[in-house]
Amino acid sequence: MKKLPEVENAKALMKEAMDWSMFKWLFEKSSVRETADVANATLDRLNRKIKKQWSGGLQEAYRHLASQPGKGNGNGNGKAGHSAAIDAELLRLVQQVKAMDERAHLAREDAERTFDEAERQLNTSLAREGCKKAIHSWSLHEKAIREAEALVEGGLGRTK
Repeated sequence: MKKLPEVENAKALMKEAMDWSMFKWLFEKSSVRETADVANATLDRLNRKIKKQWSGGLQEAYRHLASQPGKGNGNGNGKAGHSAAIDAELLRLVQQVKAMDERAHLAREDAERTFDEAERQLNTSLAREGCKKAIHSWSLHEKAIREAEALVEGGLGRTK
């Protein structure tokens, strides 16, 4: 996976923002939020693009995992008995990617909550912590994308 300019710009801004005063934060918070949103959207688009390149078997395994109660979207759409038809190795590989996706998503939510709380309290320490958490969430998302991409490059994920 090549470096994404939108994500690299957001990381650079967050690193810079860790030294800002609260006054500077008040004036720049919308720019920081916008830059973070662009980075998140870019990563989400790339993630979807990579998974569209997966084979039908990988895509089916991912959908199956997402349909399980307590996993993914938790809708439990009655496909639980379908897992026997899904190759165990594909399911294991996809489960690893899905777990990484979920960790990245939780890290993003944590960063957003931290920024919201920093803004509410006008607390620069929390804002700095939010910057660190945002950078961490992007790193996790990039790692998850690389894992998903490896399934394509390894021949497991190629669409026919």
